[in-house]
Amino acid sequence: MTSDDERIALFLDYENLAIGARDGLGVRPFDFGPIADALAERGRVVARRAYADWSAFDEDRRLLARAQVELIEIPQRMGASRKNAADIKMAVDAVEMAFERGFITTFAIGTGDSDFTPLVHKLRELDKRVIGIGVQSSTSALLPPACDEFLFYDRLPGVEPTEAPRRPARRGPVVAPSRPVAAPAPVVAPVEPEPEPVEPPPAVEERELAPLVTSTLAGLARHSDGPVLGSRLKRAILRKDPTFDEADHGFRGFGELLRHLENIGVLELRRGSAQGDPEVAIPEDTSADESAFRLLVDVVRQLGHPQLSGLKDQIRKRRPDFSEKRFGFNTFLSFAKAARTRQLVEMEWDDETGDYLLRVPT
Repeated sequence: MTSDDERIALFLDYENLAIGARDGLGVRPFDFGPIADALAERGRVVARRAYADWSAFDEDRRLLARAQVELIEIPQRMGASRKNAADIKMAVDAVEMAFERGFITTFAIGTGDSDFTPLVHKLRELDKRVIGIGVQSSTSALLPPACDEFLFYDRLPGVEPTEAPRRPARRGPVVAPSRPVAAPAPVVAPVEPEPEPVEPPPAVEERELAPLVTSTLAGLARHSDGPVLGSRLKRAILRKDPTFDEADHGFRGFGELLRHLENIGVLELRRGSAQGDPEVAIPEDTSADESAFRLLVDVVRQLGHPQLSGLKDQIRKRRPDFSEKRFGFNTFLSFAKAARTRQLVEMEWDDETGDYLLRVPT
């Protein structure tokens, strides 16, 4: 996606990653290799630093040293403030490097802790691209949207569990003592909790692929004077959803995904200015659009004089896979306005309902 000229500085909140991988995935010791490979595909890593109390990660320390990672020692013997000491040191070092080494274009921040969100915002203010890396089960929901791209460690090629993931043990049921009648209540032995089955971390809800690509493509086309290249489309999709990965949808690369969407008529590909980076466009064939507009007209005619709100749900009762984004419209309102422009429906604002009312012209 990005050129080999991208220069990356990697900062690892090692305790967060290692414990998250151990408890959530059963990976112990932490395998740094998949992260190194993923970043190598995106550019040249010029700095690698990991922050932890290394007395608690003796085996990990040797593995990281072989991977040329600089180990920053944060002693953990000074009470409750020890965690913040590592976080603050890592944040200060990252900002200092951003100012002192202007040639660095990208910062990779390995953590799932939302406390690093202000650091991510500051690096982006300094015109640095930020790649987040975290274990899915221990990553705050606030962190991925702040990054330009977010890599879930669970999904990186080569991540293999070495032991069963740990799950927090549940306490046994509390048994209330029965009231004594003639004899004292029997002593109830503590009930051992049943072992819980090992379950994979819950999958992130997948967004519909074709609407995501077509809506992004339509937005780029509206704000661009020239053709939209595949590399630019991928970057825009990542800005919308930093966790997007075509491999999650069964494709080995973004080009393969684009060719699949071309085969099913969602978009068109043309030869681009660079090898392997095609121009991407919305098909000029409007037959699919006309089918969608006919469906809208049929539903409006059936309902008589419906409000705009709730109309999309009525359409989906007829066609469950309907999405205006599939046809290049960002919102259902813009889709309805397109139908009005084509004089297929009439729309008027109703102050009483605070909504548009639609009807089919006679």
